[in-house]
Amino acid sequence: MNTTTQPLQLQFDRARRAWRGSPMPRFFAWWGGELLALLPASWRSRFGGGLAWHLLQLDGEEWTLRKAGGAQELARWNAQLDPASQQVAMADALRGVDTEDLRMALCLNPADVLRPRLNLPLAARDNLQQIGAFEMDRQTPFRVEQVRYDVREVRVPAPPGRFAAELVVVPRHTLDPVLAKLAASGLQVDAVDVSLGADRLGANLLPAELASRRTHPRQRLNLALGAAAIILLLLSLMQFLHNREAALEQMRSEVEGMRADAQQVSALRQQLQDNAGAAGFLAERKLHKVSALGVLQDISQRLPTTAWLERLSIDNSGQVGFQGQSPQAARLVDALKGSPVITDANFQGTIQVDPSTGKERFYMVAQLRKPAEAKSKAPATAGSAP
Repeated sequence: MNTTTQPLQLQFDRARRAWRGSPMPRFFAWWGGELLALLPASWRSRFGGGLAWHLLQLDGEEWTLRKAGGAQELARWNAQLDPASQQVAMADALRGVDTEDLRMALCLNPADVLRPRLNLPLAARDNLQQIGAFEMDRQTPFRVEQVRYDVREVRVPAPPGRFAAELVVVPRHTLDPVLAKLAASGLQVDAVDVSLGADRLGANLLPAELASRRTHPRQRLNLALGAAAIILLLLSLMQFLHNREAALEQMRSEVEGMRADAQQVSALRQQLQDNAGAAGFLAERKLHKVSALGVLQDISQRLPTTAWLERLSIDNSGQVGFQGQSPQAARLVDALKGSPVITDANFQGTIQVDPSTGKERFYMVAQLRKPAEAKSKAPATAGSAP
């Protein structure tokens, strides 16, 4: 491991220890077992895979093979056989086990292994191998170059600020001959551990240079499927955002159309109000004013046939002024009394005789009655109109 990858490896080790120390692995193991129990037996055998650890142990001159956690031997063969025969014996015992899930651990006799207990500070979790090398002279009678060792954290009570660990040590003169026989037989293992009843301790004393390199086609497929799932998720999110934006744009266009319709309705309402105001104004004006034609008609009907009008004017205050000629102008005041449209008719100025016609020229003023008064007067004078 070079210096550029060391920090990344440390972070990975911390994350792995935190994950193993959390209750999540046990929860997912339980949950997966419950889901697996719901599947048919054929599906369970197909999808119920995982790492299948098998334990290989040298008993005198014979190799024994059994499954981790099981006491029954799957195979036993002599270590003096040729490598091909030993490999065939192992292959026959492991028939039906997926080679990608198969893991092999060489288990040592617990009597050949030293396991001193350590109480280490929490900061030492990132450097367990260095701590093991430092503690080797203090905890064992061997030097580092004389042993194969591993340091594993154990779940036992420890003082505050510290954690419990175990230093697993085996002398090289004990392990190396076994590894030599293993190499001579052509067999490969993934770990060197210590037997613990029917199972293994959980350490790994195998040197890094002897570790087997495996290919993981299923892992590549899983990574490809995971990447495809992430890409599909991103595409789904992008499609969701696109649909939301399209819906928002459609809503905006609908709102703009509704706004235009509302403005048009508002303009029509304003036009209707203006027309109603104008019509009301005209109706109000007609209600409160008498028309000039009605005034002229009423005056013409009341004047005698020998008199005529030359000019008629009505101002905004309702004052009526009319000028004309009559043989007897003084009688015109009595003729205009009782008019339903005008009242208070009087002469303005003096009455003069027109030399050309010989009739008296007059100018009279009167006041328009209110329309309500004019309507109330009209029936009373209708019968007496000439």
